[in-house]
Amino acid sequence: MPTETTSPDIHHIVRQKYGAAATRAAEGGQSACCGSSCCSGEDDAKDPITSDLYEAAEVQGIPASAVLASLGCGNPTALAALSTGETVLDLGSGGGIDVLLSAQRVGPTGHAYGLDMTDEMLALARRNAEAAGTRNVTFLKGQIERIPLPDASVDVIISNCVINLAVDKPAVLREAFRVLKPGGRFAVSDVVVRGEVPAAVRRSMELWVGCIAGALEEQEFLRMLREVGFVSPSIEPTRVYRAEDARAFLKDAGLEAEAVADEIDGAFCSAFVRAIKPGRAA
Repeated sequence: MPTETTSPDIHHIVRQKYGAAATRAAEGGQSACCGSSCCSGEDDAKDPITSDLYEAAEVQGIPASAVLASLGCGNPTALAALSTGETVLDLGSGGGIDVLLSAQRVGPTGHAYGLDMTDEMLALARRNAEAAGTRNVTFLKGQIERIPLPDASVDVIISNCVINLAVDKPAVLREAFRVLKPGGRFAVSDVVVRGEVPAAVRRSMELWVGCIAGALEEQEFLRMLREVGFVSPSIEPTRVYRAEDARAFLKDAGLEAEAVADEIDGAFCSAFVRAIKPGRAA
């Protein structure tokens, strides 16, 4: 991953952006921070990354502010095979939608944790859990590079378009490996890169916060998972972004949309990333 983007200021910038998104969602506004509408503030913007991720029936009973605060690029709770009684951890849980959906799937004998570093998002998530009447959830404050949970304490780790925002991605994966039980599953949605990406895109902090510039290259992601100790890593594309999808968020970042969009046509995609911690599940 290019070193020019790994600034310690990224945590501060992400907190600011996602704090504003939480406030906007709490007030009833859409907050699509993976693409153009987060930056432009247009309520009717159709974000190519964050739109149409959840079925209407799936989010029945979920507070509207949790749905509005969904800033992801996939639906890890639908793709991860969650079972009754399991413990799930959502890295970068935002307004709590994936934690609440996970809590439904694991049932009252299971538990769903959400980890986020943004106070506004944590406050929103806790209000959403209370409004939904969901009791088997806990929201923790912290960074995904330092997970505040014991070793071997969760069955499944999910995340929705957050790992790409991390400055130290190997640290995130090491922590995920640490807190998973033997046989535990890593099952996250994220943006990944296929091939070369123009340097101007990688340098753009606006695009980093918007889920694009910090994305790992596909083979690099698989290599990192193996180096940490995971086995059977795989990446399944769920939505490939075309040049026409890219033009809006390139323009918002102040880049020459027409000059750059064709260069990244098909180079970015949302994907479901799976891996397993070796060992026998309890």
